[in-house]
Amino acid sequence: MPQFKIGDTVETIDDVIKGVVESINGSTITIVSDDGFPLSFNAQELVLISDDIRVSNYDIAKIKKEKEIPKRRKAPAVRAKERTAPKMEVDLHINQLVKNPKSMGKFDMLNLQLDTAKRQLNFAINKRIQKVVFIHGVGEGVLKEELGYLFRKYDNVKFYDADYQKYGLGATEVYIFQNY
Repeated sequence: MPQFKIGDTVETIDDVIKGVVESINGSTITIVSDDGFPLSFNAQELVLISDDIRVSNYDIAKIKKEKEIPKRRKAPAVRAKERTAPKMEVDLHINQLVKNPKSMGKFDMLNLQLDTAKRQLNFAINKRIQKVVFIHGVGEGVLKEELGYLFRKYDNVKFYDADYQKYGLGATEVYIFQNY
């Protein structure tokens, strides 16, 4: 065990504390750290730093901390665009609903589209899906108006034009209030 004297530069073995010996009381040695704090240690916990040692634990830890790359967050943050993206899309174009739309009249087509919209909206409400986009196309606007009439029958539903960049003018987004 090395003999320490007042004024020696010492470093702790288990920590990264470096300082100068201020007082010695038996095996308890009080040092003043580089930060200016007086700290007491057992003599076995300290190592004498001599002039011929160029790099100490303190210096190594300091360099490692400077070089350390901050860790990335594990869970990627959800972008605002993805957060507001609709959860469900319902395409009401007649050729998506039936194989041969030419055999149907306009009245039957419209009723089929409205029944599909109502069924899908009820499904979304039951499954607690908050946003649904109904793609109706531009056309003459009859289906859009009928959808508006249908959506107004529901108290827990708010509807508005869907994202123009994604759907153009041919889609309506429905927001379903869950705790109504």
